[in-house]
Amino acid sequence: MTQNGPGTMTAHSAMVNGAGFGQTIRSINGSIECNGGNPTHVPSRVTRHQQFVGILGVPAGANLYC
Repeated sequence: MTQNGPGTMTAHSAMVNGAGFGQTIRSINGSIECNGGNPTHVPSRVTRHQQFVGILGVPAGANLYC
């Protein structure tokens, strides 16, 4: 929650400041998944995110992909 990792902000900041789920992926995994590093993982994570927010009954938000 307090480390930027390879992103420009922490995953927590991305979540609470509206940067989107894609920024959390970038903050945690950086080029391992973003910028074409592993193109199959990002859509899988986004799909799972959408499933969870659907269960919780909250919007998925914008900027889902890194």
